[in-house]
Amino acid sequence: MKATAIRASSKGRDMVAPLSPRYRRVVAKVGTNVLTAGGDRLDLEVMASLVGQVARLRQQGVQVAIVSSGAIAAGRHRLGVKGEARDVPQRQVLAAVGQPDLMYSYQQLFAWHGITVAQTLLSRRDLSDRQGYLNARNTLMALLQLGVVPIVNENDVVAVEEIEGAAIGDNDTLSALVANLVDADLLVILTDTDGLYTADPYLDPQAQLIRRVERIDAEVERLAGASHGPGRGGMITKVQAARLATASGTHVVIANGHSRDVLVRVVAGEEVGTLFPPAIDRLESRKRWMLSGLSWRGRIVIDEGAVKALRGGKASLLPAGVMGTAGDFQRGDVVAIVDAQGQQVACGIANYSAQEVEAIKGLRSNRIAEVLGYTYGQEVVHRDNLVVM
Repeated sequence: MKATAIRASSKGRDMVAPLSPRYRRVVAKVGTNVLTAGGDRLDLEVMASLVGQVARLRQQGVQVAIVSSGAIAAGRHRLGVKGEARDVPQRQVLAAVGQPDLMYSYQQLFAWHGITVAQTLLSRRDLSDRQGYLNARNTLMALLQLGVVPIVNENDVVAVEEIEGAAIGDNDTLSALVANLVDADLLVILTDTDGLYTADPYLDPQAQLIRRVERIDAEVERLAGASHGPGRGGMITKVQAARLATASGTHVVIANGHSRDVLVRVVAGEEVGTLFPPAIDRLESRKRWMLSGLSWRGRIVIDEGAVKALRGGKASLLPAGVMGTAGDFQRGDVVAIVDAQGQQVACGIANYSAQEVEAIKGLRSNRIAEVLGYTYGQEVVHRDNLVVM
């Protein structure tokens, strides 16, 4: 085993040690075995504990999105179905019946803390389509900024790929995609084991909890494949999700969802579960993608005032500062942003197509809907999707 890749603890209990500054935007993935406490129905006591922790984090200024399993389990209990449903139509029926129960439970529990929740159902098709991806990102970001807690789940009713175990494949992978969507600082994958072990702890009493994995290599994947893991994906899908999230610059922790105050402690920087630090800096990851130029579809020409605004701080590009466009780009495309002399100022993801930008250039943002008959927001390029040179 490579000592540089992983660090194991000889003790199974959680230890307190600072990891990093407090995380400010967190995605928490909660598996079915956590929500049901290993039973055949949603465990409201467990859910209440998790909701209470999210409420405490919110009071500390932390934004939290939840990726939640449990719809099929809730549907199975509601309909009195025994055993595991194997065929796709039956699982879709169970998901359709159980999703309202799952959301009702979250809604009622969060309401006790004065917190509003929003149901967000996603499928692979939503995230593979450029505009769908952008719409999902904008919606989730807006919900977080409004203080709403998004409850995200795979859209099992239509997502045959998920139920058959392909593509997005499971909520572990979905949670990594959501973390990337909202630029999360931390992804916490809650399961019913303490994290990744050096061997299957259910079979080997000498198995040690691995506290930190610097890089996910073949050895780490071998350990994950050999380890006990709950749910449909097991530990291997959690490690694969960690690989995806850390590649986008997000910290990942796999921890036991039944541990006391686990979310609060992880966000506070305690050494809980298994930590996967990001492979690269999140900002550098976004810059590398946008600044490569490989995905540029056109240019937006801006005036001197807009140049100063973009270079002077965290400003978005508004239509008032736009002079014109070049190229036939569409909404969601990456574009170069240049000054009147053609010098590159920034690049970013366009909220409007070239034709739409031409129609609203030079106008105040409050006139977008009047001119176009609709609006995708006040910004031509939002500051969250913009990199200044």
